[in-house]
Amino acid sequence: MSSQMNETVKDTKAEGRINKMQRNGNISSAIEVCRSALKNDPTNPDLHIKLGDLYLENHLDIYQPKHFLDDAILEYQLALETNLSAPAIHYKLGCAYYHKGDLEKAANHFSITLEYDEKHADAHYMTASILAKKDRVTEAIGCLEKAIKYGGLKTSRAHYLLAKLMKLREGKTGQSPFDVYLNLMLAVLKLIFEREARKEIYKRLSYLKFFPVFVQAYYFEKTRNVYQAIDIYTEAIEKAPGFLLLYLQLGNAYKLAGRFDDAINEYKMAIWLDPTNVVAYKLMCALYEEHGDYDNAIQIYAKLMEINPNYAIYYSNLANIYYLKGDLKSAISYYQTAISLNPNKNWTSIIAQTLGYIFHESKENFDAAISAYQSASLLNPHDIDIYISLGSAFYDKGDYSNALATYRMALEIAPNNARIHCNLGFLLWGRGMIKEAVEEYKKAIMLDPYYDIAYNNLGVIYLDDLGYIQEATENLRKAIENNTQYALAHYNLGRAVAVKGDKVEAARLFQVAMDLNSHTNEMDQKEIKMKIHELFE
Repeated sequence: MSSQMNETVKDTKAEGRINKMQRNGNISSAIEVCRSALKNDPTNPDLHIKLGDLYLENHLDIYQPKHFLDDAILEYQLALETNLSAPAIHYKLGCAYYHKGDLEKAANHFSITLEYDEKHADAHYMTASILAKKDRVTEAIGCLEKAIKYGGLKTSRAHYLLAKLMKLREGKTGQSPFDVYLNLMLAVLKLIFEREARKEIYKRLSYLKFFPVFVQAYYFEKTRNVYQAIDIYTEAIEKAPGFLLLYLQLGNAYKLAGRFDDAINEYKMAIWLDPTNVVAYKLMCALYEEHGDYDNAIQIYAKLMEINPNYAIYYSNLANIYYLKGDLKSAISYYQTAISLNPNKNWTSIIAQTLGYIFHESKENFDAAISAYQSASLLNPHDIDIYISLGSAFYDKGDYSNALATYRMALEIAPNNARIHCNLGFLLWGRGMIKEAVEEYKKAIMLDPYYDIAYNNLGVIYLDDLGYIQEATENLRKAIENNTQYALAHYNLGRAVAVKGDKVEAARLFQVAMDLNSHTNEMDQKEIKMKIHELFE
């Protein structure tokens, strides 16, 4: 009996020393004392929990150079072995996994916490934080409402996150701005009662001491002294190796200096500190894309989609990369997923147009292109570009009636759009309605005096269909004046000049057309060579 009492006294003294050290900010010493106490009592769950708490606190300290999360998780697991149904330990494990970036394991432990204690307000709050990261806003709000219901006065963080999520939904679900302001006010009023909220505020305030670092480095970056900025960030990291923002800024400075690999390493360091840091992933991905490293960019987007599987922009960006790689099947699949997620009508309309373009230009699947363009027009019925693309798809399919109807519909919305008149002119020309085509091209030029394509096409009608050589020459010269790189206009002007008998000038124009066409690929080079050959037969 006496020995048990002695052990209890020792444990109490040790815990008192540990708590005092923790309050004074001497976490490393507190860890050593706690370890020493556990050697004497290795199955003490309270000591394991305390040591786990200390490791987690050390990990979150920006002035510490090492990861302690695995150590914290191990201690919590050892404590859990003595009581598998302890909600408090499951909650702590959830928090450790959350900071490690393993959101699935974190969510699982928070779920177990709530099974044993449905009124655990902090578990509801942390579940909401995970759902918010995954863009599952409605579910997150439901969890926050429970956190506020069961948390009483200790719900400052819940009110603040609820205000942020409500702000996101403003204008989408009839969310009142008053609700946002009310929750912000409650977050402030309840701050005094919630220790974790105060710790977060104090931590953010502590970052202010680095403000001069950022200002000075920014000045050097803007004055092209980027290596001095790099030195400033590097020195700051030596003092605060756990401050994630410093790594991001150092990565940006390396990028500015053209040191691609060093920038990537700094972004990776930021991700090591916070595996769910979306900004770091995006910066790394942008750098990979900029340097044409599409395979690594794809891997990063896969990680981003793991964090937030419902964020449509990741899917559309990934589709863009696959399109650039020439993998049209994968590009189409990811565009279709982006469309199904539909974050807002205008954005989804643009993605549907892009999908239509791929079907139209790359796959020559006109029916699929038409379907995609029609979906886009339903989402955004006032976007003229959609009607122009849809009309072109109908035309290329050979469905001239629907193409004409589409252009007419577009003109009702935008009667002064030069592109529509130009496309309509092309359609009428192809149907043999020469007079009407000329009128449409003239309208296009009147609306846009610099419209090179309209001048070229009108010039060709005058040349080939009406035999008005002078008018043809004037319009084709106008096309070239407005676009000096227009190979087809040079070729057509060469044909007009040849008809007038000026073979030397015609040959020169054909040669210019050939030189330009080697870059623009507007037509078959053999056709131009044949015209030059014909001049001197």
